[in-house]
Amino acid sequence: MNTDQISISSLATANTDTLRQVLLDLIVKYAYVEGDFVLSSGAKSDYYINCKQVTLRAEGALALGRLLFQLLPEDTAAVAGLTLGADPMVCAVSVVSAWSNKPIPALIIRKKPKGHGTQAYIEGPSLTPGAKIVVLEDVVTTGGSALTAVERLQDAEYQVIQILSLVDREQGGSELYQSKGIDFQALFSIKEIQQHST
Repeated sequence: MNTDQISISSLATANTDTLRQVLLDLIVKYAYVEGDFVLSSGAKSDYYINCKQVTLRAEGALALGRLLFQLLPEDTAAVAGLTLGADPMVCAVSVVSAWSNKPIPALIIRKKPKGHGTQAYIEGPSLTPGAKIVVLEDVVTTGGSALTAVERLQDAEYQVIQILSLVDREQGGSELYQSKGIDFQALFSIKEIQQHST
């Protein structure tokens, strides 16, 4: 299948397999780079994945929005994520949810509290205490970024029921979430991306 020929309009109705193939192609083409890098965790790596090169493209946002929306539990009250990597993801899922007539709001978690006004960590609609939230993350390595979002949401008396990521680097994130009792699922493992890039 030549995903370069797939139009945006066809992504709106494409099946799951096609959406996954389009997203995988976009990640390999635009986001995956080999070289010498230092990650946000401080670890060194011989590859880097900048998913914003995919999530900020219209076709990437539509494909991932549809795929992640399909994975949300029925009782999801909102999707949330730590700025900046998750920002386009939570917005894409929220837009797809509205288009699917099951509107789910997006919450953006600041790394530092707002410097004025309410000094809030969480941007977006206020929800009732105990609301069930799914946290989104672009790339999971050790799991620290999404866990920060989880803690901020729990401090606001929300219940985090799942973490969904675009890519799992398989470097401890899944195990960390399991130890905290949080369900975790990634659309792609690093192995899938590296196999597809050869």
